[in-house]
Amino acid sequence: MLTVNEIFYSIQGESSFSGCPCVFVRLTACDLRCSWCDTTYAFDEGDVKTLDEVVERVRAFSCPLIEISGGEPLLQSDVYSLMQRLLDDGKTVLVETGGHIDVSRVPNAVIKVVDIKCPGSGESSRICWANLDLLSERDEVKFVIKDRADYEFARDVIKKYQCEHRCGGVLFSPVHGVLDPADLSSWILSDRLNARVQIQLHKYIWGENTRGV
Repeated sequence: MLTVNEIFYSIQGESSFSGCPCVFVRLTACDLRCSWCDTTYAFDEGDVKTLDEVVERVRAFSCPLIEISGGEPLLQSDVYSLMQRLLDDGKTVLVETGGHIDVSRVPNAVIKVVDIKCPGSGESSRICWANLDLLSERDEVKFVIKDRADYEFARDVIKKYQCEHRCGGVLFSPVHGVLDPADLSSWILSDRLNARVQIQLHKYIWGENTRGV
C-alpha cells in the first residue's frame, strides 16, 4: 500500500530528462522542511492505493518514462516494490529523493536523483553523505541554490567528493523567483565547473503555482 498525493502525465521539468514526456507518481509525506519547498501540499494530502492501482494508473498513460517523487518517496517502504514493478514493465524509472535517507535499497536499474541540501534550505545537517558512495554512472546529484553561499557550498561538495566522476550528472538548480539563473550560470562559468544549470521547466511552461504538471 502507498499513500499517493497525485499521479499525472506532464513534461519532465528537471534532471537530464528535462523536456521529455513523463508520468509522475508523487507520494505523500516528507520529514524535511526546506525553506524553498514548492510542494508543501504533499506533506499530508493523499489517498491510500494498492500497488496494483498505482501500476495500472501509470500504464494507462503509455509513457516509457516514470518519476517517483514526493514529498520524500523513500519514507514509504512499499516504494521499492513499486519501482521494481515499473522496471518489470519495461519503464525507465527515476526516483527523486531528498538525500537524507539511505538509497541502498533502490533497485540498481532505477535512476537516482539525489538532492544534496544546501545551507539555504535549512536542512543541510540532514545529508546522508554515504549515499554518494552508492551512486552509479546513471545517477544524478542535484543542488538547489538559493544564493552565493549555497553555490559555494555546492561547488566545494562536488570538488571534495568528485561528484562528476561518481555519477552521470551534477545539477545546479536556482530557487525559482529567488536566484537569477543568469547569476548562477555566470558563477559556474567563472569557476569552470562541470555542472548543468537546471531551471524548473514546468514552471516556465505552466506557471509556478500550477499543480499536476
